[in-house]
Amino acid sequence: MSEPIRGAMLLPAVRTDITLQTDDGLTLVGELSLPESHDPVATLVCLHPLPTAGGFMDSHIIRKAAARLPALADIAVLRFNFRGVTSPRGTSEGAFGHGDDEALDLAAAMRFVVEQGLPDPWLLGWSFGTEVALKHGLEHPVVGAILLSPPLHRTSQHEVAAWAGSGKRLVVVVPELDDYLRPAEARERFAVVPEAELVDVEGGKHLWVGDNQTSRVLTEIVARLNPALLPLPTEWPA
Repeated sequence: MSEPIRGAMLLPAVRTDITLQTDDGLTLVGELSLPESHDPVATLVCLHPLPTAGGFMDSHIIRKAAARLPALADIAVLRFNFRGVTSPRGTSEGAFGHGDDEALDLAAAMRFVVEQGLPDPWLLGWSFGTEVALKHGLEHPVVGAILLSPPLHRTSQHEVAAWAGSGKRLVVVVPELDDYLRPAEARERFAVVPEAELVDVEGGKHLWVGDNQTSRVLTEIVARLNPALLPLPTEWPA
């Protein structure tokens, strides 16, 4: 007997509460979720939406990635609260850094990935998290970055253009009905990175609400990190 995979359903994984130490002396709280019975094939480092608008490590797409992808796609998922952010996991020290000081938060997360020997790391940025990924991701040994609903409010064209020729993949997932950056403008803004993959999502919205939009986002992630396991199952043994 099986049941549909939807909503807050939590699939099996080895989940460990972690802390990250930044170079400016802060402790950040987070969680590492690993496949239950074997090694992961890739790693997703999640950068959450805007803290001042309620973004945190439990923002629903990031929470659902951690809940599902270790079991469905053999992917390790690292999620954490940026500085000054509170979630049920706890509060990360510090204060909102407007996308600049968060460079140190990303560096702490990537140091953890390296120390743990986690394979083939990708950044997953959502909204504000895309700004952190674009501004600071090139400094780190990542395969690439997946950008969900990038607003490009805090990222300059120079910072975007730096990804061109970097050897790191850039996947830009743009909702048709986004509140900030829609597909036509996204194609113009990301034209400075000719190798960027732009994915226009018909009917998509900035917050990716609903099971269909969640499934679309998770499918785009797995298509890059472990495409052999597509299509993703829609049911799980009860």
